[in-house]
Amino acid sequence: MNGRLTVLLLAGARGPDDPVARASGVASKALAPVGGMPMLDRVVETLQRQSRIGRILLVADTNPAAAEAFGKMGQRAGVELLRQGPSPAATVEAILAGLTADSYPLLLTTADHPLLSDAMIDSLLALTPHDADIGVGLADANTVMAAWPQSIRTVTKLGGVGYCGCNLFLLRSPRAAGAVRFWRHMERNRKKPWRLVAAAGLPTLWRYLTGRLDLAGAFERLSTLTGATVRAVLLPQPEAAIDVDKPEDLVLVERILAQRGSPQVPPGR
Repeated sequence: MNGRLTVLLLAGARGPDDPVARASGVASKALAPVGGMPMLDRVVETLQRQSRIGRILLVADTNPAAAEAFGKMGQRAGVELLRQGPSPAATVEAILAGLTADSYPLLLTTADHPLLSDAMIDSLLALTPHDADIGVGLADANTVMAAWPQSIRTVTKLGGVGYCGCNLFLLRSPRAAGAVRFWRHMERNRKKPWRLVAAAGLPTLWRYLTGRLDLAGAFERLSTLTGATVRAVLLPQPEAAIDVDKPEDLVLVERILAQRGSPQVPPGR
């Protein structure tokens, strides 16, 4: 891979009653403290440690109460502040439409991923096949549950094997926009994998329901539908699948960071 990565970091909200923001007493989920610092700060600092990363396009929550915190983050060197659209997929689609070819490769991730590490990013970059327009980070569900049995993750079964999403995507070329358009149409069903498969046609749905649709087959069909070569990338770090969707996830993430020996940063640093 040549050139420096552009990062598209999604830190928008999905509604006024986000349980994580409410439990943490903050205006936006991305600002919920983890290990003594906001999740967003933790993710940005991880990204800025990577010498291969150039621009960070930060998609901010539109909640006026969070504007000051996001504004300060937007003043950091290398961070450009953007506003979220009506949905994550619509936001990404609009941003990609405004990028030039030299903005690629692009790393897409989220601010509710405070366990993001250099190793996860390195694995995604190293393991994404050379023919891929998009590499989709996944983790083996059994590995995730073995490491963190108290974690409740969404699991998609393909060929009898369970997989968890990792909120990590490598977009290598402008052809990735085709997959983002497909994502926009399907994002309402992200927790209903059988509906996602149904969009690929009855033969594919039948293979899924009978357990005969494996990971490679699913991604080949996705590539056909989107006009982009989309490949699954199995990440060896089980923590890559742990994001923060609910208050219980915050407790788990704090425990993992403590086991890592991650420094606790005083609030208001």
